[in-house]
Formats: sequence, C-alpha cells, structure tokens
Amino acid sequence: MINKSKQLQQTESELRSAMAAKKCWRCGCFQDTVNTFNDSSMIAKTLGSLLQEAQNLFEPKRYDCLGCEVCWPAVAQNLAAEIDPAIAEGGHCATQEPETRDGWPPLPGDYQVLRFQAPVAVCTLNSDHLITELKESVIEGLSIIGSLHTENLGIEHLIRNILSNPHIRYLIICGEDTQKAIGHLPGQSLVALGEHGVNEKMRIIEAKGKRPMLKNINQEYVESFRKQVQVVNKIGEVNVTRLQELITHYASNDPEPFISTLKEIILVPTEKAEEPGKLVLDPAGYFIVIPDRTQQQLVLEHYSNKGMLNRVFTSDTAASLYMQVIKLELISRLDHAAYLGRELARAEQALTSGEKYIQDRAPGKSDNGSVQRLENESTSCDCSNNKG
Repeated sequence: MINKSKQLQQTESELRSAMAAKKCWRCGCFQDTVNTFNDSSMIAKTLGSLLQEAQNLFEPKRYDCLGCEVCWPAVAQNLAAEIDPAIAEGGHCATQEPETRDGWPPLPGDYQVLRFQAPVAVCTLNSDHLITELKESVIEGLSIIGSLHTENLGIEHLIRNILSNPHIRYLIICGEDTQKAIGHLPGQSLVALGEHGVNEKMRIIEAKGKRPMLKNINQEYVESFRKQVQVVNKIGEVNVTRLQELITHYASNDPEPFISTLKEIILVPTEKAEEPGKLVLDPAGYFIVIPDRTQQQLVLEHYSNKGMLNRVFTSDTAASLYMQVIKLELISRLDHAAYLGRELARAEQALTSGEKYIQDRAPGKSDNGSVQRLENESTSCDCSNNKG
C-alpha cells in the first residue's frame, strides 16, 4: 500500500526542481508532464495551483528531450503514476518522430556497423565499452552492435534499423540494464517485447520500465520484428569471450534472409557486379609494376599512352607509391586507380614472400576479347595494347 501523501510530496518536490531550471521551460518533457498532471483529477485536485504556476513558465518548445542524467519531470511523473496509473499512459519524454536517412541503418544511434550480410545483431544496453571490445574481435557473423538507454525511442530506432536489414535474424541482448532515476529498463522491456509484443495502446506488455510506449511505429512493425528476429536474453553478460562464442554459435545457424511484407521499409539492394566491358585507356597514361628483388624495393614506371616512359618511382611500400601517383595526378580513372592499388599490393606481397609476380592487365577486354598477362618481372603488362 503506497503512502499517497508522501508520493505527492515527492512529486511536488521533483516538479519544483524542474520549474527552477530554465532549460525545462522550453522542453517537451516538462510541458507534457504538466499537461498530463492537469488531466489527472487525483493530481490536479491537490497540486492545481502548482500546476498553474508551472504552466505560466512555459516557453515555445525548442526540444522534446535533452537526455538529462536526471529528468525531474519524468521522476515526478513516475511518482505520480503510483497514485494514478493512468498517468503512465500520458506524455513521454524522448518519443519524437525521428528523421530517416538513405541507406542502412536508416536511423541514428550509438552503434557500429560491421557487415550488412551477417545474421547477428548485439545490443549492449548500458555497457558501452562492449561495443569497442566486440568490434575489435572481428567476428564474422556480427552485423551491427550498439547500446540502448531508453525503452521507447531507443527501442523504436532499434526495430526500424533491424527491419531494414533482412539478413539480421538474431538479436543478442547483453550488458548491464539501465535503471537510473528516470526508471528506464530498456533491456527488460526489449525482452518483453520479443516475448509478448504490445497492447492496443502500443505499450510493451509486461515491460517494467516506466515508459515502454512505442509512439512512432505500429503493431505491424512490432510483429514483423518479432517474426524476423530471435531475441537472445543475456542481460548482465559482459564477458567478451562468452559473447564471442554466442555470436559465432548463432551465426552458424543462419537461416535465409527474412521476407518482409512491410511496404514502408526501404531495403538496400544487393546487386551482382558486372564484368568490365571494353578496355578504356586512362588519358593520363599507364603503369608497369616491378618488384625489384635485387634492391628489395618496388619500382613503378609511368608511361604515356604513346609508350613513352616519363616517370620512375621506387619505394619499400605500395602505399607510398599509390599516394605519390595520386598527389601528382598521374591517374584519372577510378577503375585504373583501383587496379593500380591492387597490383601494387600484390607486388609488395610477392616481394615479401618471394612468390613470382605476374601483373594482370587493366580491367576490361581488348577489341579481340583477349585477356593477356606477361610472366616476367621486369615488364608485366602489354604496354602497346593493354595500358593500365
């Protein structure tokens, strides 16, 4: 049995703290809370004069939420909800409609993207350090890893970002859940969403967080998310080795990409690359790559398209040669730049390992459709016909 008198006193105290902070006057958290209290006969009856005083402080709203460490209006609303449960269904901080972006993930957040075509996503909740540690582990089956601090807008972002990638079929929830003064429990709320979904008011069923309300998505989104993703509850797990094992285990059971019926979801297409067509010469000339084993260095010769040698570069590394070519503007086509970078890397590897190096010709087919390679290490492409 709650002590209503004490709850009201604490509610009033938190509300007065908000009223004393000018940043709250123009914040949606403060204004929504005051309006919600006014709609509650139980609260308005006792705190009516204070609510009028609070309304007089309202300024044109500049933001919906500042993400404050302690949100006094939210704390006040949590306390008041113990007296009038209907208040929990009222205004909510940090639930404004987010702006989508082109590509994947479409919504911003605290995450690291590793690989689009991988089946496992990881949510580290309040353990931000796990993002870096798991990213550096270079786990093949890991698609995206990020934190989660709120059980409303944060979960909405997570759902939309996952639905935009049909390859993600598992969501591992790990790290420490968040329960500060504002009462967020995003981890438990996310698990509850996976197990029970939402009610007709878009409140997550059996969620224990104070604001598990999803205002910017509908039930169709939630059900599609629940069908696409298996939620793996590992709340509290922060051991990187065990998490690596979990990711590898679920990645090894990768099902087919999920087929969504949501028309609003814009997917990034996977396109098959075409082989290059006819060889197009670079107006800036072409290069011959030579691993000089006598001097243990790379030699790069630059020729005009008339076959005249005009520059010779030497270096111990492929990177320095490649950057020198760019600096001097000796290459003008992106396909030839990519080709040269690949060949310099191959030549550097051959010089290190002692393997024989054969320079591939530039991408594309010559007029007779042939693809030629020279097999000596002093000249390694057909300079008169296959200029790269």
